[in-house]
Amino acid sequence: MSKVKYYYDPDTLSYRKIEPKKSRRYRNIALFLLGSFLFGFLSLILLLNTNLINTPKELSLQREVKNYELQFELLNKKMEQIEEVLANVEERDNNIYRLYFEANPIPEEQRRAGFGGINRYKSLEGFNNSEMVIATTKRLDIIKKQLAIQSKSLDEITKLAEEKEKLLAAIPAIQPVNNEDLTRMASGYGWRTDPFTKARKKHWGMDFTAPKGTPIYASGDGTIIRADNNSSGYGKHIRIDHGYGYISLYAHMSKYNVKKGQKVKRGDLIGFVGNTGRSEGPHVHYEVWKDNERINPINFYYGSLTPEEFTNMLKFANQENQSLD
Repeated sequence: MSKVKYYYDPDTLSYRKIEPKKSRRYRNIALFLLGSFLFGFLSLILLLNTNLINTPKELSLQREVKNYELQFELLNKKMEQIEEVLANVEERDNNIYRLYFEANPIPEEQRRAGFGGINRYKSLEGFNNSEMVIATTKRLDIIKKQLAIQSKSLDEITKLAEEKEKLLAAIPAIQPVNNEDLTRMASGYGWRTDPFTKARKKHWGMDFTAPKGTPIYASGDGTIIRADNNSSGYGKHIRIDHGYGYISLYAHMSKYNVKKGQKVKRGDLIGFVGNTGRSEGPHVHYEVWKDNERINPINFYYGSLTPEEFTNMLKFANQENQSLD
C-alpha cells in the first residue's frame, strides 16, 4: 500500500491530503520502465558474454567445431595407416628393389625430412585449435613429400628394370648351334695345339663340330656389324654387337642369313656351318668379346643348357686338345 501524505492548512486549522500530480506520476512510471529496460539489457549483455547462455548460432558453431575435431582425429588415424603402408613400401624399395637393380638406397633422413625456411603455417596460428591443425597439416605435408620421393624412386626402378631386361636379352647366353645338331664340342677356350703348325697356341673361342649347312643362331639380341670374309683366318664370319660392351663372333660359315646393319633377336637364324677360312673341318668357331677383350664363352650358356649338359661341356672344353682352326 502506498503511503498517504498530508499537509497542515492554517486557514482551516486542519490536515489535508496531498494529492500527487498526474504528470509526476507518469514521469515516475516512465523512469521505472526505462530503468527496468536498461537493467534487463545490461543483464542480457552480461549473460551473452558468459557460458551460461548460448544463442542457437553459437550452439550450431560449437557442434560444427566438435565435428571438425572428430574429423581431424579420423584423419590422423587414416594418416597412421598410410604411414604404415608407406613405410613397408619404402623398406622393400631400399632392401629389395634398389638392391636388386644395384641402385643406392634412399637415406632415411631424406625420406623423413621436413620443410625448412619460412614458417609455412603462420596463417594457421592464433586459433583455439591451432596446435592440432598445424600438427596435422605438417604430418600431411611430410606424407606428401614421402610419396613424391617414393614415386620418383619407383620411376627410377622402372627404368632400371627396363635396362636390366634389355641387358639380359642382349647377353650372348645360348650356344650358337643346337645340341642335337652337334657332332661334338671339338675344342674349348685356352691353350690348344694348332692343327696346322702343331704349336701350342692360345685358342680364343670354342669350336662346335657339326655337318656343313647346320643352322647357326644368334646367342643374344643385337645388331649385325660384320658379315664378310675380310678377316684373316675366320673365313665367312658374322659379328653381332649386343650393346653393354658385348660382341659375339661366328666364324668359318658356309653362307649368311643376315646382312650388316640388321637387328636380330636371340635364337634368330644368322647363317650356316661351313669350312671357310683357316679351318680343318666343318665347324663354327665362336667367340665372345666384352669391352674389347675376348673372354671364355662357356660362362654364358645358362640360357640353353641343362646342368648335366653344362657339366659335360665344361669337361670337354677344359681338355687341352687340338683345335680345328
